[in-house]
Amino acid sequence: MLSQRTRYTIRALLHLADRYGEGPVQLSEIAQAQNLPGKFLTVILSQMRRAGLVETMRGREGGYWLARPPAAITYGEIVRLTRGSLGLLPCASRLAYEQCKNCISEDQCRLHRAMLMVRDETARILDGLSLADKVEVEEQVEA
Repeated sequence: MLSQRTRYTIRALLHLADRYGEGPVQLSEIAQAQNLPGKFLTVILSQMRRAGLVETMRGREGGYWLARPPAAITYGEIVRLTRGSLGLLPCASRLAYEQCKNCISEDQCRLHRAMLMVRDETARILDGLSLADKVEVEEQVEA
């Protein structure tokens, strides 16, 4: 499951992607449009600035903008920056691997192999999906 931090980060960066090339976007605009708490958004955008995804300028005319084109920032990169891994289990993580406690050996563990497949497929999808991709919101039709 994605953390609240990851979901907020993606929503904030999508907002900046929609405004890419228009200049700085004020924090209050992002917070209001995306229904995000301002203080938490400040922390999130600071983290993304340190990671090189966002630039910022202080002052009245300041704000935030993407440091790279939206097509160069993938959902996978954002999830890894905010969550640390795409693996659902510590033993299925590439970057934060840990052997599971109280487990049988990995070569005998069917759950481990299944979670490796899930991780790989998740990575394939998230690494192929950028902030520039328009993922349409479908209207739900009542039957």
